Amino acid sequence: MPRSFSASGMGATAGRAPRIILGVLVVANLIAAGLVMYPAGGSADSLERQVADLQSRAASSKALLESTRQHVAAVEKGRTEGEHFLGGYFLARRTAYSTLLTELVEAADRSKIKPKEHAYATEPIEGSDTLSMMTISANYEGTYANLMRFVHEIDKSPRLFIIEGLTAAPQQTGGTLNVSMKIDAFVRDDGAAGNAAGANAAGANAEGRRQP
Repeated sequence: MPRSFSASGMGATAGRAPRIILGVLVVANLIAAGLVMYPAGGSADSLERQVADLQSRAASSKALLESTRQHVAAVEKGRTEGEHFLGGYFLARRTAYSTLLTELVEAADRSKIKPKEHAYATEPIEGSDTLSMMTISANYEGTYANLMRFVHEIDKSPRLFIIEGLTAAPQQTGGTLNVSMKIDAFVRDDGAAGNAAGANAAGANAEGRRQP
């Protein structure tokens, strides 16, 4: 049986359609206005504050990095200068006494003062396992002028000499002085080099014993 449609029903449906469309448009406008007023990433002021904060953090990180680089450079420079100082002023223990004695004898020869007995003793430097102080007890004979020249020669030596004590007693004749001095110098242990040399010698001996 064919259905019948009433004019009143069709009119009601046609009347609701514009209202639905209008409601959708209103909701869309509200959403658009909300996005403009409150964007997803925050407001313009909020974004500017975030950018400024990030820039400030980046500047702080850059400054910290530069400071760290300067500290590393300073530490490296200090290490290099320390090694240079030790290499220039601290002698290897095995050859220290002979080297220092040779320099003192040569300085005495330039000063025209006569070297006599020499002796030495070493004491460890507190706080170090590899550095020591060597005290040389030396006797000389010469005039006052010779003695002053000798002291000057020691003072300008490239070695780190320290005159710990000096006594001068005049002889009965000739205006000559008997001079006693204590001179400090500094040495370092060279056990690593000595051990390496000893190991090489031992290896060579063992190789020789293996040969027929």
